[in-house]
Amino acid sequence: MRTLGVPAALGLVLVALYLWVSAQPLDRIEQQSLNPEYLVSRTIKHLELTAVVSGLVLLIAVPLGIALTRPGARRFVSPVLAIANIGQAVPSIGLLVLLAVAFIALSVNTIAVLAFVAYGILPVLRNTMVGLQQVDRFTIEAARGMGMTRSSVLTRIELPLAVPVILAGVRTALVITTGTVALATFVGAGGLGDVISRGIASNKTPVLVTGSVLVAVLALSIDWLAGLAEDYLRPRGL
Repeated sequence: MRTLGVPAALGLVLVALYLWVSAQPLDRIEQQSLNPEYLVSRTIKHLELTAVVSGLVLLIAVPLGIALTRPGARRFVSPVLAIANIGQAVPSIGLLVLLAVAFIALSVNTIAVLAFVAYGILPVLRNTMVGLQQVDRFTIEAARGMGMTRSSVLTRIELPLAVPVILAGVRTALVITTGTVALATFVGAGGLGDVISRGIASNKTPVLVTGSVLVAVLALSIDWLAGLAEDYLRPRGL
C-alpha cells in the first residue's frame, strides 16, 4: 500500500487539473496549447530527452567515479570534481545558452543533451566515489588476502556494498534532469517546457499551470519509480 500512495496522489492531481481546465472558458490559443495530441507529443519528447541525458550521465559518471577511487588516479580527483562542479555552479539556463552560442553548428537536441549531462553528472559521480570510499578497508584487505584480484574485489565486494549510495545519486540525478529538461524549450529542443513557454508568452494561466503541473508530476513519478528500483536493486541484507 505504501508504494501505491504516490501514484494514487499523482493521479488525483492529474484528475483535479483536468477538471479545473475543463471548467475554464478556453479561447482558441488555449485550446491549441491544451490539445491532448500536443500535450502527449511534448511529454514523449520530454521523456526522450530525459532518457538520453540520464543514460549518458550513468555511462560517464559511474565509470569515472570508479576510476577516481583507484589508487593510481587519486591525483585527478580534485581537478575532475572541480570541472564537474562547474556544471552545478552555473545556472542551467546559463549553461544551456553558453553551449548554444559556443557550439552553434550543433543541433538543438545535441546542445540540450550536452548542457543537461554537464548539469546532472555531479550527484552520480560524487555518490559513486563516496559509496566506494566508505566500504570497510578491512573487508577489502580480507578479500585480497583470500586471493581475489583487484577487479574481483571491485565487482564482488566494493560495488555491491556501494550500490545503495550510488543509487541514491542516480535517483537525485533523474529528478534534476526531469525538471531541467523543461528548459530545452529555450533552444528549440522541445519537451513540456514548450507548454510552459507558451503559457508565459501568451499570458494564459491554464496553459502555464498545465505545463508546470505535468513537469512536476513527471518528476515525482520518475522519483517514485527510481525509489522502487533502489529498493529492488539494493543488495539483500543491507
